[in-house]
Amino acid sequence: MTSVRMRTLLFVIVFVCLVAAGGGAPAVAAEPENHDPIEPFNRAMFWFNEQVDGYVLEPAAKGWRWIMPNRVQRSVSNFFQNLRFPIVTVNDLLQAKLRKSATDVGRFAVNTTVGVLGFFDPASDWGLDQNNEDFGQTLGFWGLPPGPYLVLPFFGPSDPRDAVGLAVDSFSTVYPFFVAIEYTIGARAVDVVNGRAQVIDQIRDIKEASVDYYTAVRNAYRQRRKVLVNDGAEMSEQEQEDLYNVEPNGGEK
Repeated sequence: MTSVRMRTLLFVIVFVCLVAAGGGAPAVAAEPENHDPIEPFNRAMFWFNEQVDGYVLEPAAKGWRWIMPNRVQRSVSNFFQNLRFPIVTVNDLLQAKLRKSATDVGRFAVNTTVGVLGFFDPASDWGLDQNNEDFGQTLGFWGLPPGPYLVLPFFGPSDPRDAVGLAVDSFSTVYPFFVAIEYTIGARAVDVVNGRAQVIDQIRDIKEASVDYYTAVRNAYRQRRKVLVNDGAEMSEQEQEDLYNVEPNGGEK
């Protein structure tokens, strides 16, 4: 029952943000990469998320990195990535990527057994490459445009298409139906802090190199999602190098 309430709350958050973004119409209309019609709202949410990160998440991540060796951090990341197996596999199937879905099954089987519940990743050494799929990518794969840029409180950069995908994917996360809510929240907190610890230096460098950090994050997010939807087919090597080297209003640095 508690997990149902958590998912209901997530849907409410997404619904409110979609209304703020102008409803469903913008989500189905083609928009330019830097389309940001609700920039004041987005910047307010971005500022809020930055406060949460600066006062809570980053200090926790620094402490975590100080305590945990890099190999432990990688093992924790492997474990939570292994738990995403249902989300990745379902969306590979929804995109008719049957070979990738078979790889997902093989990775899960190998890493859960030989890899000790997913803490290690022998599957990659065996040629079973990791896939990264979600329902937002599935919607994009079948032609639904992302719509305008949208910053979600706590969740960060998004758009109407990916916000819907986030809500749908929450139902593919099986373990909350069987694990008590206090353990689920604790596990999620560890996952977030561990992930933040692994990008402390990168985020600091991006902030220092960006004239406008908000614009840099927005442009990088939109480009990265485009790459994921198209399996990397539409981004040149130069575009990949320039992913975070952006000026305000989308210009390159």
